[in-house]
Amino acid sequence: MINTAAIKKSFQSNRVERYALFLLVMMLFGLGGGLFRGVQDNYLAYLGIDEAGRGIVEFFRELPGLLLFLLLALLYRMAERRIIRLALGFSVAGMIGFLALGTSIVPAVISLTLWSLGEHLIMPVRQSYAIHSAEPGREGAAIGLLRGVENAGQVIGLAIVSLIFLMPSIRSDRDAGGRQGFVIVFIAVACLIILALITSLGIVQSKGKLQRKRLYFRKKYGKYYGLEVFYGARKQVFLTFGPYLLILHYGAKTEYLASILGLCALLNIFFTPLIGRLIDRLGYRTIMIGDTVVLFFVCLFYGFAHRIFPHEIAFIVVSINFVLDWIISNASMASSVYVSRISEDKEEMTSTLSTGISINHLISVAIAFFGGFIWKSFGVEWLFSLAALMAVGNSLFALSIPRVLARENPAEA
Repeated sequence: MINTAAIKKSFQSNRVERYALFLLVMMLFGLGGGLFRGVQDNYLAYLGIDEAGRGIVEFFRELPGLLLFLLLALLYRMAERRIIRLALGFSVAGMIGFLALGTSIVPAVISLTLWSLGEHLIMPVRQSYAIHSAEPGREGAAIGLLRGVENAGQVIGLAIVSLIFLMPSIRSDRDAGGRQGFVIVFIAVACLIILALITSLGIVQSKGKLQRKRLYFRKKYGKYYGLEVFYGARKQVFLTFGPYLLILHYGAKTEYLASILGLCALLNIFFTPLIGRLIDRLGYRTIMIGDTVVLFFVCLFYGFAHRIFPHEIAFIVVSINFVLDWIISNASMASSVYVSRISEDKEEMTSTLSTGISINHLISVAIAFFGGFIWKSFGVEWLFSLAALMAVGNSLFALSIPRVLARENPAEA
């Protein structure tokens, strides 16, 4: 039996800072997430899931995000540190499911949904915790530091995946149709999340329990809700179909995809804090607009690189595109900072961020479900052309955010 009280007392007696301990938990979670992210899409392809099927799988994977609002309402009496532990528990259950039953599609999808439930439960909690720990005017930098730490964990995890799948015995097993490499990764992820769960026992609630409202919609957050709709659509197209484009159309192996994801995470260690500081310096409106302008061209290259360049060159172009998209996706931090600046208190901010996550997942599940059929029926060009149009819409919507919010951020003036 684990003596949780002794562990917690040990953390407190060593005077480990709450935020540093929280960052350690997030790094372990990022490490496990990096390991799993490195094999997720290739494992789904290993199970024989095609373009349309990938969209259906993603529909179920995103359901916890869509239901997050309801889930947090049910847990409204639970302290945030306990929600973190609950989320880690769901993630461990998902990995155990992959190990025990992951050779069949339905059990694998259920296990993926459990893992996703853990991921989504922890999203609003970790973000609000970072913002609450920041000094006024430094919220963007705080979120940037959090994501930088998570990215550091992901870099290590993805590098480990690449090394595992480059081993001759693993490559031979994969060529013979085995899943030995995947099993090793699933075991490692389970162990890391269990370690994160034990470490999280030392996290102390910062300033009392935040009561989360069951429903929270206010007119002043209308622009934020709209931005989350566009972000949900943009996120889903790239997170779901970007890697699958590399796998199915260009034949990317597990070690290649893990390596390119590792490169993304490595670059984000430096770019995420930089983007956070740019949000504080230039203002969230400027970052929102610049992000979506770049995104428009990223979409076009995703969809049409194979028609413009020879296959080998197109593969390189799409790979570069993938990295660029991963970097600019960090600009979504701007909307969270925007909410923090116009919120009246911490409870309102947390409730609004949770609502925003559920809103962007509402469009996400629709994009996931129909995106695979669009690709399968009409071609990848149509799918990413639609994403380009959504990028234009996002830019126009961001332009409607007031330029001057002097009380909250002089940099906006």
